[in-house]
Amino acid sequence: MQIFRDWRGLPAAARGAAVALGNFDGVHRGHAKVIAAAHAARPDAPRAVLTFEPHPRELFRPEDPPFRLTLSAERAAALAALGVAIVYELPFDWPFSELSAEAFVVEVLHRGIGAHHLASGPDFAFGHRRGGDIGFLAVRAEALGIGLSVVPLLSDAEGPISSTRVRRLLQEGYPERAAVELGRPWAIRGPVIEGDRRGRTLGFPTANIPLGRHLEPARGVYAVSVRLPDGAEVPGVANIGRRPTVGGGPESRLEAHLFDFSADLYGLELTVALKAFLRPERRFPDLGALRTQIAADAREARRLLDLPLSASA
Repeated sequence: MQIFRDWRGLPAAARGAAVALGNFDGVHRGHAKVIAAAHAARPDAPRAVLTFEPHPRELFRPEDPPFRLTLSAERAAALAALGVAIVYELPFDWPFSELSAEAFVVEVLHRGIGAHHLASGPDFAFGHRRGGDIGFLAVRAEALGIGLSVVPLLSDAEGPISSTRVRRLLQEGYPERAAVELGRPWAIRGPVIEGDRRGRTLGFPTANIPLGRHLEPARGVYAVSVRLPDGAEVPGVANIGRRPTVGGGPESRLEAHLFDFSADLYGLELTVALKAFLRPERRFPDLGALRTQIAADAREARRLLDLPLSASA
């Protein structure tokens, strides 16, 4: 998959695509439906997505807590899994935010990327102060000879599937339900940083990954699957939170213990997928009680992941 971060000066092979439009945070099943509609309308054209980095909300409301389901690399991986060949990941800065809706359609979509077909949900808005809507896009696209598919929201018994709904499920401690809406388990991707090595002294060494701009899900313990840089998957158990028993800190982080694994992971980028929520984070009276609970959490995670118990469990 090719990623372009400017709509100007694109090579000929990167133009003339069938383009799905949106933020695509999480790349959930509703997003997949929009991508599929673009491809179905023009199966002869490259399958492409036009999105933004950072998310516009991060520019306009920088004081908001982190809310992203997928940052750039993980979003690209999820799009590639859906068959997307080209991603136009346009930098969303103040000058770009001031482009009028007309300029976005004419300069970016028509002259810039040369889109042959567009697809979006019915609520897509664009241009300065969100001055363009689907009605405007339909009129201007037709005048410019660009096809347009307006894709109804994908819904279930609970209503439309959306990034907001996925965020709520994760914050309430339902990663399995979030996975159904995403079409895959939700994952946090980030570098392994130096910790205090307390997990190692407790007999459960952990890979420590800052949440950064990711959404903070429910604090607590999860059964997880960890993808290594070489693509290997290793099951494990992880805590997300502030570690109240050992003093913690003002920021939550993810600490993942990989089962039956001993290699040095410092500095590597891992992808930790949440499979099941085991229990909320809580403070223990001492390190002995914490170690006993971690051992119990590991056993429960192994059971949920359908793994044999370790010799020390």
